[in-house]
Amino acid sequence: MVDVFADAINKIKVYESQGMYECTVPSTKLIRAVLDTMKSNSYIKDYEEFKDGKFKSLRITLSKKINDIGVIKPRYPVSTEEMQRYEVRYIPSRDFGILIVSTPEGIMTNRDAKSKRIGGRLIAYVY
Repeated sequence: MVDVFADAINKIKVYESQGMYECTVPSTKLIRAVLDTMKSNSYIKDYEEFKDGKFKSLRITLSKKINDIGVIKPRYPVSTEEMQRYEVRYIPSRDFGILIVSTPEGIMTNRDAKSKRIGGRLIAYVY
């Protein structure tokens, strides 16, 4: 595994499309922060951390609400004025999905970043 975050997002996408109820991914700070954002927007039900041997893992309970999810690479830097351009590019319809943005104040959605008027780097999209 080269990119743990991309592998975790891809695993969520595959398990969701297969109709499974939960999946297990490695635990990192970035993955936990993105899962918190997805949980607050009800794209997943819940997740819990457990110890798998000497490594920590996350057990994610899926909610069957994800149509598509993906990692944005390269991680484009965006300002609040440029956010609309990337929303049109990655989200199919207005108010239908979210962009997940890494900002100086933490991981948040594009709507939260625009309301706080801060920019950041694009990480992923979910709809």
